[in-house]
Amino acid sequence: MTDIKLYNTKTRKKEVFAPINADDVQMYVCGPTVYDRAHIGNARPVIVFDTLFRLLRHVYGEEHVTYVRNFTDVDDKINARAAESGRSIGEITEETTQWYLDDMAAVGALEPTHMPRATAYITQMITMIEELIAKGHAYEAAGHALFRVRSYKEYGALSGRSVDDMIAGARVEVAPYKEDPMDFVLWKPSSEDQPGWESPWGRGRPGWHIECSAMAYDLLGDRFDIHGGGNDLQFPHHENEIAQSTCAGHGFANYWMHNEMLQVEGKKMSKSLGNFFTVRDLLDQGVPGEVIRFVMLSTHYRKPMDWTEKKRVEAEKTLRKWYGQVEKADASRVSESVVAALADDLNTAQAITVLHGLSELNETQGLKGGLRFLGLLGDDIPSWVNATDMSAYETHMLEVRQAAMQTKDFSEVDRLKAAFIEAGLEVRMSKDGVELVPSAGFDAAKLEGLL
Repeated sequence: MTDIKLYNTKTRKKEVFAPINADDVQMYVCGPTVYDRAHIGNARPVIVFDTLFRLLRHVYGEEHVTYVRNFTDVDDKINARAAESGRSIGEITEETTQWYLDDMAAVGALEPTHMPRATAYITQMITMIEELIAKGHAYEAAGHALFRVRSYKEYGALSGRSVDDMIAGARVEVAPYKEDPMDFVLWKPSSEDQPGWESPWGRGRPGWHIECSAMAYDLLGDRFDIHGGGNDLQFPHHENEIAQSTCAGHGFANYWMHNEMLQVEGKKMSKSLGNFFTVRDLLDQGVPGEVIRFVMLSTHYRKPMDWTEKKRVEAEKTLRKWYGQVEKADASRVSESVVAALADDLNTAQAITVLHGLSELNETQGLKGGLRFLGLLGDDIPSWVNATDMSAYETHMLEVRQAAMQTKDFSEVDRLKAAFIEAGLEVRMSKDGVELVPSAGFDAAKLEGLL
């Protein structure tokens, strides 16, 4: 059996993965708060842990891997969206949950084994909070239930910070009913116009952190193998999950994995910079989901990822080439080199390097198997791929340009270039020749009559 090595945030080193039960390998990944479209950064952990899911299924067998990814469908952002839109909370979360599933499917993500919604686990959350209060790790105050952070001596071990350091530099909500500034909310009161459930502390709703602890315990049991999410969740969310689950008398994850954040053209993505966009924005602009996935996989998950237009163009060009190579391949097999790359702390960048090598050698079966293994190819070649041979058009353009160099009349060159661009081709001209690269919106019909 293939040895898988994973970097464990908890121990800060790469470790050989040893599941608690090889017949039921378990993974929990923090999912979205469903109030709007998923932005491109939200897709990174989905693609990262989908790739790990595929690796685990390959090594241990599809029926022996349980993957849980939750939906947070009770949150102040959802309440605010409902208030400003005049729509019901249920209507908003139903719609945005489906948006999320559709967009993640478009980037090749398999559906997890379980996709629990927080609102279906309120009873389990209340039970866990009661356990924490009974053991002295939580307390009631002003209709709230709060976790007593200093009651858990290991608090801060995951993120490597002391409680006092966190107070000095963290986002800590100061409230008069707190015993300590670091104490965090497990339950909070709801007004009449907010969603709420009856509890021992009055009508209210859960805090964010208790959700994942309750759902993970209910679905995966006392201890499970892997907990994943974005680096931004390490503190406070994951730190708080560990504290409340452990203090409630439950175990938690053995391996913690975190992906780094995403940038756009070298800058942090933000609406103020005008570089904020959703997965759906890209899809609607004609960027194929396979291209989005390829760009994401080209960078190791523990390194910051920079989304650039250059990477998008190169990814699309590479995939068109590879799909053309494997289209008529009779069968596929997963190269051991691809598996080995992923087994080494999910080194997707190395796996793609392996695919480049297979392409150069025209090892079409191995290339096809690798594309499928990485989620870049399903049963059929994607519909956006068009196999139109560009060589005749490139030769024609080259001849027209050479003639223009003699006559100094470039009007025909300009006319052809405009027609190619209109057809959805990127025109690349250099001293070495002409290259026409189809984009996602390429329409071969618009090339008629140009030769």
